[in-house]
Amino acid sequence: MSKQEFVQGNEACARGALYAGCRFFAGYPITPSSEIMEYLAREMPKVGGVCVQLEDEIASISAVIGAAWGGVKAMTATSGPGFSLMQENIGYAAITETPCVIVDCQRWGPSTGQPTKAAQGDVMQARWGTHGDHPVIVLTASWVREVFEMTVHAFNLAEQYRVPVILLLDEVLAHLRENVTLPAAGELEIVERTEDTEEKMLNFGEGARLMVTGMAHDETGFPAQGEKAAQHLKRIVGKIEERAERLMRYQGFYLDDADYLIISYGITSRAVEAAVERLRAGGIPIGWLDLKILWPFPEKLIREISSQMKYILVPELNLGQLVREVERAAAGQAPIAHLGRVDGSLITPEEICKHVHVGALSGQTRGSAPTS
Repeated sequence: MSKQEFVQGNEACARGALYAGCRFFAGYPITPSSEIMEYLAREMPKVGGVCVQLEDEIASISAVIGAAWGGVKAMTATSGPGFSLMQENIGYAAITETPCVIVDCQRWGPSTGQPTKAAQGDVMQARWGTHGDHPVIVLTASWVREVFEMTVHAFNLAEQYRVPVILLLDEVLAHLRENVTLPAAGELEIVERTEDTEEKMLNFGEGARLMVTGMAHDETGFPAQGEKAAQHLKRIVGKIEERAERLMRYQGFYLDDADYLIISYGITSRAVEAAVERLRAGGIPIGWLDLKILWPFPEKLIREISSQMKYILVPELNLGQLVREVERAAAGQAPIAHLGRVDGSLITPEEICKHVHVGALSGQTRGSAPTS
């Protein structure tokens, strides 16, 4: 029987990786993700796995890709600057259909920024950071137990669809400790590559001759041009986009009687939870949509819900990233407001309540609603 423990977010991520069957980790220490590697350096050898510190993040993602083709579940973890360095090889993982997990513990700002301050500034980079059209799945989490669960889910999706999966955390959630009861062995589904996967994969040295190349290629791995190249790209992108509704994961609260809506994700959802309860206690019919998978974006869901709302607020620790996708999906059916905070502190329930009162109840929309 599982017992309650006082667990840090980064530790939950590392333990979730081991639970999912990850047996290879390569990384480079970087705040605020370092505890993931520190935990795995101690625990991975105990289960027959390998944890290595390499010279930089480029080498780390390269090693992860190689390990995945060698037959093991593999992961790396980093923060913004390291995530930027990984982008070319994330594209290589995408075009070679390599299952792997990349954890990005977001920090404030571009460049070095503020390493010990939280942000949600890597949302668009997670989707579009590498060049060219490419497939990717991006997950997020808001609570420590959820970090564990979404790490396991990231590995399942990577193995099932042969795609790089990115888990977006942030500095606060990475270092936050909560009393949690983590899942017991067998409680969560684990997808194994050789069993129930939709996209089959040959390991090096097994079966047919196969090339693994970052060039446009056909089903054998040999270079392709023209229509064959187009077919390849459409297939690897389509296998994710066409399953967007199946992949969709979210929690909806008070949607049936809501006139107003808050859409949130990640660490900001913790403040939204408190704000929604306060607002409803004050008689305001507000609902809440808490997104767990950001990409593929739940466009159809947002479009359907938006048609029922008089006002939608999107709070984020950035100057406006996911809100643009919400606006696109809502297609003018409801006014959209954005609450962005970029001073290194978290958005508070009080700020959210203020924006709903000032924005929704006075009819203001994005651009006129106050921002912090």
